[in-house]
Amino acid sequence: MNDAPHGLNRPGHTHDDDDVHGHPHAHHHSDPHEHAGHVHSHPAGWKGFLYGLFVPHSHDASDSIDDALEASSQGIRAVKISLIGLGVTALVQAVIVLISGSVALLADTVHNFSDALTAVPLWIAFVLGRRAANRRYTYGFGRAEDLAGLFIVAMIALSAVVAAVESVRRLVDPQPVENLGWVLAAGLIGFGGNELVAVYRIRIGRNIGSAALVADGVHARTDGFTSLVVVFGVIGVWLGFPIADPVVGLLISAAIVVLLWGTARDVGRRLLDAVDPELVDRAERLVRATSGVQDVGELRLRWIGHRLSVQSSVVTEAGMTVADFGPIRHDVDMALRRGLPGVGNVSITPISTV
Repeated sequence: MNDAPHGLNRPGHTHDDDDVHGHPHAHHHSDPHEHAGHVHSHPAGWKGFLYGLFVPHSHDASDSIDDALEASSQGIRAVKISLIGLGVTALVQAVIVLISGSVALLADTVHNFSDALTAVPLWIAFVLGRRAANRRYTYGFGRAEDLAGLFIVAMIALSAVVAAVESVRRLVDPQPVENLGWVLAAGLIGFGGNELVAVYRIRIGRNIGSAALVADGVHARTDGFTSLVVVFGVIGVWLGFPIADPVVGLLISAAIVVLLWGTARDVGRRLLDAVDPELVDRAERLVRATSGVQDVGELRLRWIGHRLSVQSSVVTEAGMTVADFGPIRHDVDMALRRGLPGVGNVSITPISTV
């Protein structure tokens, strides 16, 4: 059977093309975790809270927006809004710096402002990901998003190093902290602003299936932790323990390393085309349950940015013609798009029984 696989190796193929084939892309799920067979076991209570804080789960099989352009638009909107949020946070801190004259606070403000700009590569990646595939980039430009995630991981690592070096420097050469009230207020503003942005980025990243946007949310969270060093330093001085500032800084550096591990793992898995095994199991069930499919042959899934590419061979009855297989291919395609998150290209090829 020589019929070309649907949606594969078509340089100009976009989701707008899929609409011609009658593939709806606006499926809505009543609950983000009610996909067939999708059950996650996370720790409960305080252990679960800390696990979610330090190792945000990427939710490979979560509720992803089905339309590619809408998902990219949500990603771009998330980057824009979070940039504004971080910019306002840094500006408020800058005003307090002018009032208080605190050099330590100035360093934290500059750090927050510069790190906010690391979202720009992710913004560019989302824009590139919307471009149609061509004869050179036959899979499209979604992988730019994963490369941006790698850059963000490097920035998180740099944050850990800077926090550790600064803490050691303060241990060796303690510096007096002045204008304590203003410094405390600015530190709380820095932490609050970064944490709000972190929660927002991670939520949108999970919804659209973007490991890079989740990583950028974790990056904002690490910046919030560095602002906490300022807060604890002030509290330590008030309690008569000026050494609390660098000690807490070292603890924060260790926390950032824990965050770095979980984030690097998720981004690295994307770059190596890893997927949640539960997604593979679910895809097999969906294909096998389709009328006319006797069994599932080879099945491959890969994330390209925030879109899930599916390639599968299916066993059909002997002597089936290309025309007869057309409706089966369509039904399998529809089942996969309904049951899996963020499906992009789907390729279904037949294997006839002897």
